[in-house]
Amino acid sequence: MSVVSASRAGIEGLIASGDPEGAFGRLARVLAGDARVSVAFGAGEPRVEGERFVLPARVADTAASEPAAQTALLGALDLLAARHRYSDAARLDTPQAGVTGRIAQAIEDRRVLAQLALAYPGAPRYAAGWRAWRSEAVARRWASLAWRERLTWAIERTLWEHADKADEVDKANEAPGVAQRDADALAAALRAIDGPLAAARASRSTQASMRAAVAIVAAVRSLASRGANNMMQTAGPVEGLDDEAARLAQVMEEFGAQDEVEPPGGAAEADHARNGAEYALAHASTDSDSAAGESFSEADAPHAAAPAARGAAHARPRLSIPLTTAFDVVTDLTGRGDATAWRKLRALARAETGALKAHLERVLEADELTHWKREQERGMIDRAALSRLAASRGYRTPFRVARHASGRDTVVMLLLDLSGSMAGRKIELARLCAAALADALTQLTFDSEVLGYSSIEAPEMRAHYERERAAGTDLRACNRFVERLDLRVFKRFDSRDLSGLAAIECGHENPDGEALAWAAARLAARKARRRLLFVLSDGYPSTGDGDPAVLRSDLLARVQTAKEQGIEIVGIGILDDAVEAFYPNAVVVRKLHELPATAFAALSRLLANRPC
Repeated sequence: MSVVSASRAGIEGLIASGDPEGAFGRLARVLAGDARVSVAFGAGEPRVEGERFVLPARVADTAASEPAAQTALLGALDLLAARHRYSDAARLDTPQAGVTGRIAQAIEDRRVLAQLALAYPGAPRYAAGWRAWRSEAVARRWASLAWRERLTWAIERTLWEHADKADEVDKANEAPGVAQRDADALAAALRAIDGPLAAARASRSTQASMRAAVAIVAAVRSLASRGANNMMQTAGPVEGLDDEAARLAQVMEEFGAQDEVEPPGGAAEADHARNGAEYALAHASTDSDSAAGESFSEADAPHAAAPAARGAAHARPRLSIPLTTAFDVVTDLTGRGDATAWRKLRALARAETGALKAHLERVLEADELTHWKREQERGMIDRAALSRLAASRGYRTPFRVARHASGRDTVVMLLLDLSGSMAGRKIELARLCAAALADALTQLTFDSEVLGYSSIEAPEMRAHYERERAAGTDLRACNRFVERLDLRVFKRFDSRDLSGLAAIECGHENPDGEALAWAAARLAARKARRRLLFVLSDGYPSTGDGDPAVLRSDLLARVQTAKEQGIEIVGIGILDDAVEAFYPNAVVVRKLHELPATAFAALSRLLANRPC
């Protein structure tokens, strides 16, 4: 206990130490009661990866000067220690688990932190600090969240019995009528599922937390068939449809529909969760129904939708369909970069990766030396055939021919995420990595191409969307309404001019699935024995006007399609392990300066026919 107290009091010293990861690791081992635990800083939410705790780097960056960030960082560490120590499943909030997994993790966090507080009474205060920090981050982007994301966050906060202040931020950033409708919709939805929420707070095990999450999602989905006259969805362009209540009902019906969460115990437990949700809804108070805008009898409410886990494994992937592609832009920057900037970038790249390029060349030479075409009438003498030459006077094929093209009949494409989150050091190293790889591949006579992608709101596309909406067009199948794709070619396959790589810069959003489909189509058109695609990304797919669940489902489907085309894909995560959820072959860069070396190592392993 004294070790923990001393470490907590010296949080500034921990962060300022020469080895903050090691310092936090010592504290984590005490809290978790496990000598194998280590700590790393990375992008995204706090998470447990086996025996490693990943703390949010964005909080650590400000913790040295902000007391609130210090408390939040310790709260995140307490949270991970509690998960590791008391939870049967350390990670429930994987991308495939969707909102069901997020809700299950929130229920589980509440349970395990209560247990940790018995051993360390100060834990609740630090955990509250982490939740406050996270609440402020959500509040800052509240106006841009889809209604589905708002409801998920409201459920999480309600589970912790907090008063949701996000609607105040909503009112400050949106039109008063729109904000009020959205706040009323959230409040009514929460009141309608109060029974499952109350049951979730009584969870006593990881399995119970998962069952409770399935019941909550089933309860939300069942609201769709009960009607929602006052629950108007207002976040994002699609919510502007004439029949907002119908649209809200659809969103509720799809809430968690693609989640891959199998309740412990299989079908029997799924039925139990569903029936619990139906019971809570059937006995909801009249006050809650009145606040939602309607009063229902039990006969009016059909059975709740079955939990998503029942059909998730067989559900057809949902693609992210754009309203139109007429405004998408492909810009070819091959050979159009600043020549002086390119020479400086190339010099830096060669200085950083010269040894890596030499190693890659040795890998290729080793591959070529093991591939020979034997029994030839001309070429080099094949020593293995000399005995036959001596024994048989008519033997005429003692030669062999080296197959020099065997290791290099491969085309390589590098696809860069140019989203706004890549700004700063990330994009600098991504540019350096692209330059080093493209330069090495060109010198080694490989056919290669470097592409980048992002999306940005376009006035002309928004005008088109408004016209379609006014005309009564059904837009429910679409998932990109006002943003156009901004696709860039920095170096084409048929060119050896690499100066365009100096023009690599950040854009705005990152619709990964659509960009991957575009890149895969270009790559599939090349004639080669092997086609390799490297994707550099720092997070999950995202657009300002799309459903995140659809974007993730879309990316999974596009990756599978590319694999069926014979394309070998490697996802390289930059300070974020999101790539592991989408790409079967993935590596994560934990330290930015290791990015070029990681990319070269992955390429070397693939060319040597070894998995990454």
